[in-house]
Amino acid sequence: MITEKKIIQKEPFINRDCKILNTKLGDYTEVGIFNFIENVSFGDFSYTGQFCFLQNAEVGKFSNIAPMVRIGPTNHPIERPTLHHFTYRREMFGFDEKDDQEFFEKRESRKTYIGHDTWIGHGAIIMPGIKIGNGAVVGSGAVVTKDVQAYSIVAGVPAKEIKKRFEVDVIRKLESIEWWHWSYEKIKENFEDFLLDIDSFVKKYYGKR
Repeated sequence: MITEKKIIQKEPFINRDCKILNTKLGDYTEVGIFNFIENVSFGDFSYTGQFCFLQNAEVGKFSNIAPMVRIGPTNHPIERPTLHHFTYRREMFGFDEKDDQEFFEKRESRKTYIGHDTWIGHGAIIMPGIKIGNGAVVGSGAVVTKDVQAYSIVAGVPAKEIKKRFEVDVIRKLESIEWWHWSYEKIKENFEDFLLDIDSFVKKYYGKR
């Protein structure tokens, strides 16, 4: 039973037993327990659940990442005679004085992009180089091998689109409003509007700056 309330502050909140390398965490962010995050930019208000593994990715603002999600899994060299990492982690096995830096740089260049206000379900895998559009939902256990359009819901292995969350015109207007770039103060001031139905929200804010 959870008795202690968690209050997220502007400073990133990092839970125990995490390894975070070459990563920038935005304001009001949280990293769940036992996470490994490498070469990632993490937008304001985004968070991960437990046991997540993120590499070489750009995560937008307000992204909701459930436990055991893998984003940007690295590849082995399938074009070489062996898949084993001794061909690029050469120093580890005593085969060379330096590792294959070109191979690692190529890995790091295959960025995965996660849009703003997205929901990545439990155990989902987002492959390297994929782009998840704003407002999209990735179902639990999905393996995403192709780009996902904004405000789409995808699921399955490989992931396929099930439906759009809203009508095309509503999606277009939400993308124009870009509420995820609002300041903390503006969101707080207009908090009750986020409890409105989608049509009322869009009607109130579309075309306004």
